[in-house]
Amino acid sequence: MTPHLGLPRSLFARNVVLLVVLMALSQVFALGALLHFVQRPRIERAAGTFASYVLTLDRLMNAESPDARARYAEVLHGRTDAPAAEDPLVVTGPLGYYAQYQRQVFFGWLREHLPDDMPVRREGNDTRLWIRMHLAGQPYWVSLPMPEHENADGLLTGLSLSLALAAFATVTAYLISRRINRPLQDLASAARHVSAGALPEPLPTQGPTEIAEVSVAFNRMTRALKEAEDNRALMLASISHDMRTPLTKLRLAMAMSLPQGTQDDFVESAEGYLDQFESILQQFMDYAGSGEKETPEMRDLNALVSGLAGDFVGLGHEFDLSLAPLPPVALRPVSAMRMVMNLMQNAVLYGRTGLSARTWVESHEVCLAVGDRGKGLSADELERLKEPFKRGSNARENPGGTGLGLAIVDRIARLHGGTFELRPREGGGLEAIVRLPMA
Repeated sequence: MTPHLGLPRSLFARNVVLLVVLMALSQVFALGALLHFVQRPRIERAAGTFASYVLTLDRLMNAESPDARARYAEVLHGRTDAPAAEDPLVVTGPLGYYAQYQRQVFFGWLREHLPDDMPVRREGNDTRLWIRMHLAGQPYWVSLPMPEHENADGLLTGLSLSLALAAFATVTAYLISRRINRPLQDLASAARHVSAGALPEPLPTQGPTEIAEVSVAFNRMTRALKEAEDNRALMLASISHDMRTPLTKLRLAMAMSLPQGTQDDFVESAEGYLDQFESILQQFMDYAGSGEKETPEMRDLNALVSGLAGDFVGLGHEFDLSLAPLPPVALRPVSAMRMVMNLMQNAVLYGRTGLSARTWVESHEVCLAVGDRGKGLSADELERLKEPFKRGSNARENPGGTGLGLAIVDRIARLHGGTFELRPREGGGLEAIVRLPMA
């Protein structure tokens, strides 16, 4: 299933986005409700009250003497000519839209409650209203101050407070979500340790009930895995130890029962079979010993590779080395040596020619590739070779193996937080690649 473009992948990020969206929608709906059910009725009441004052003032002016009407006209800046046309209200930002909304509601309600022969107009961007009244039956424009409800009435303060509360609620929800998400991150980290062959520390079981239940179940699973691993290691170690004792006795009995120099071919063949038994038992012991108890140390992988390559040269197998400068990496010394030795030994047994070892740095990883020019294998066989007791079709000429060598390599690589892969080598043969994290 393809994820939606732009949608965060992590649960924590999705929760944060959801909280922000819900908070924004709640603010929009709250603002709409405030305008429609609170501000609009206030503006309409102010317009209605203002209209009644205007009508009362019109009646009073017409009831006064001509001299009094002249004084009214002077105080109210009266004029017989019509004021200039209204300038369109310049809308700038949210407050500008709010001012336009208030103006439309106020003027609409005011015109509805005044007679048709008493138009209302605002000249330019002035804050005063011009209303056409009647003095002795003649139209006369007078200026009146605009009510406060049509201008600013504290909405900015209310919006600022609302936005501050929304920001506070968002930050609080973010911190709560982060606290809830932390056990899930610990669980994911512990699962990665288990997949790498290591057993993590027990997860804390505090927090929400659902997450606590998951942590308890995970702790039970890791305990069961550890018990199974311990039983398997104990079984393999016991079998290897118990079989080595009669093998040693058999080797001693052969040496004592046969006279010196007799049946040399038989003795050599028997010794060869005994060596194969010893090798198989050692592989069982290597697979049983996972190396978890080893303390990682900062080591030079190039030094380990060149040292083992020198040992193989003494046995008649020369590796073509191409070692790039590498930073020190955290290695479990015995396990890392076993991993590189198995790779080289596998290349010697099944490749024989074109032996090579190269190192390089790629994407914050230290990489080691051991190759040969053997017959090569299919893609399906390459993937199966990393499983215990699986052997390729080219292993028929070497029946002494157990199919644990590459499984041990894969296990040690994962124990170091790295990966192991097999792939066809360019130009023929096989290449085994181990990638280890630099930190």
